Amino acid sequence: MRILIVEDDPEAASYMVKAFREAGHVADHVEDGQAGYQRAHDEAYDVLVIDRMLPKLDGLSLVVRLRAEKIATPALILSALGQVDDRVTGLRAGGDDYLAKPYAFSELLARVEVLARRRQAGVVEDTVYRVDGLELDRLAHKLTRDGKEITLQPREFRLLEYLMKHAGQVVTRTMLLENVWDYHFDPQTNVIDVHVSRLRAKIDKGFDPPLLHTVRGAGYMIRDGAR
Repeated sequence: MRILIVEDDPEAASYMVKAFREAGHVADHVEDGQAGYQRAHDEAYDVLVIDRMLPKLDGLSLVVRLRAEKIATPALILSALGQVDDRVTGLRAGGDDYLAKPYAFSELLARVEVLARRRQAGVVEDTVYRVDGLELDRLAHKLTRDGKEITLQPREFRLLEYLMKHAGQVVTRTMLLENVWDYHFDPQTNVIDVHVSRLRAKIDKGFDPPLLHTVRGAGYMIRDGAR
């Protein structure tokens, strides 16, 4: 799941980004409403987490602008104002959920995941990827091969999810760095090779045929072993 956090409190934003990533999601952050509007307008996100009080463009105005342009990405509004009237105002502005501060991250995560599920139920988008006997359920965060459950670490799950989303296509190192590690530069490390090696050991060792392939000089590919 890809989440955009629009929050001007650097400490709160840093905590949310770290927690969402530890939960296995991609989390981007901007610190003002105008930047949030631009990112939500130009890029594809599963859920927006928007603080109500923001510089340049407040959270409610941000949501109103997005809805006026038919951008329906689910938005959860965070606010220190927790009265009923405030929540009603937020929802009528186009917000899909409203959470008062302070909050427990476990509740925030659960609400964001619910919003993502509702959106996925209403659009044509795969929530289960299958390649040969390998099956990855994005919502249940579950992986099986030939009916046997395989446990992955959050980063391994994101890596495999991205590869399976592009099954049969070459996925370059740059694509993986940007979409799995959120890097927009080359860190000059072997982090991808290490994770691919660990992933291959989990999904291919003891199974036939192998599904995760290295395309020399290009990148990696998940494909049906019969091809």
